Amino acid sequence: MQRSFSILRVFTWQTFSQLFLLMGVAIMILPFLYMVGTSFKPPSEVISWPPTLVPEKPTLENYATLRTAAPFGRFFLNSLIVSIVSTLGIITTSTLAGYIFSKFRFPGRTILFILLLSTAMVPFETYLIPLYLIAKNLKLLNTYAGLVGPYLIMSFGIFLMRQNIGTAIPDELLDAARIDGASEWRIFFQLVVPLSKSAISALGILAFIQAWSAFIWPLILATEREMYTMEVGLSIFQRRFTIEYGSITAGSTISILPILIIFLILRRHIIRGITLTGLRG
Repeated sequence: MQRSFSILRVFTWQTFSQLFLLMGVAIMILPFLYMVGTSFKPPSEVISWPPTLVPEKPTLENYATLRTAAPFGRFFLNSLIVSIVSTLGIITTSTLAGYIFSKFRFPGRTILFILLLSTAMVPFETYLIPLYLIAKNLKLLNTYAGLVGPYLIMSFGIFLMRQNIGTAIPDELLDAARIDGASEWRIFFQLVVPLSKSAISALGILAFIQAWSAFIWPLILATEREMYTMEVGLSIFQRRFTIEYGSITAGSTISILPILIIFLILRRHIIRGITLTGLRG
C-alpha cells in the first residue's frame, strides 16, 4: 500500500512538472507564432477582433512592402556585419581573459575580476552620452567601427569562459605542455580553445543575439539610413499616428531567422557550455 502511494505521488509530481513545462513552452512560443502569422495577414485582418493565429487570407504584401519602403537588404547586411564582428571580438576577448583569470596567479586578480563583473550591473543608458561623445570625437559616427565598438567585450562572457576553462582544463595538462616546450600562445590555441568549444558556442550565440538585437546604440550612432540595422530599420514603420503592424511583424520574422538558425545548429554545445558555468565557484 505504501509503495503504491509512493509510485502515485511520483507519477503525480512528474505529470504536474510536465504540464507546467508545457504551459511555459506555450507562453513563450505563442507570441512568436502570432508574429509569424500576422506577417502574412492583409491590413484589414491584422486589426480584426478577435485576433487569429492563422491568417484567413494569406498574403506576401507585408514582405513586399519591406522591399519598397526601405533598403531592408542593406539593413540586414549591416546587422550581419556588426553581429559577426562583435561575436568574434567577444569570443576572443572573453576566452583570453577567462584563460588568464582561471589559470594565472597575479596580485589583485580577484579584485579585478569582481570589478569587471560589477560593470554588468551598470545600465548601458547611464554611460550612453559619454560613449557617444567619444565616438563623435573619434569620427566614428555612421561607421561599422562605431557600431561594433561597445560590443567587443562582455563581462558575462569573461565569467563564462573563466568558469569553463577552470573546470574543463586541468592545470596538469597545461604544465605538461609547458614542460614539452610549448609557448603560452600555442597552449592557448591548441589546448584551451579546442577544449572550450562548447562554452565558446554558447558565448557566440549570446554575443550574436546581443549585437543583433541592439537598438539604442545603433539608433543614436547611425544618423544615415544606409547604416541602419534591422532593429532600427523596423522603427520606420512606427510613425507618429499609425503603426504598420503587418510590416513590422514581417521584418521581425526575417530578423529572428539568423538567431533561430544558429541556435538550432549549436543547441547542444550551448546547453552544455552554459551548464558548465555552475560547476565551479
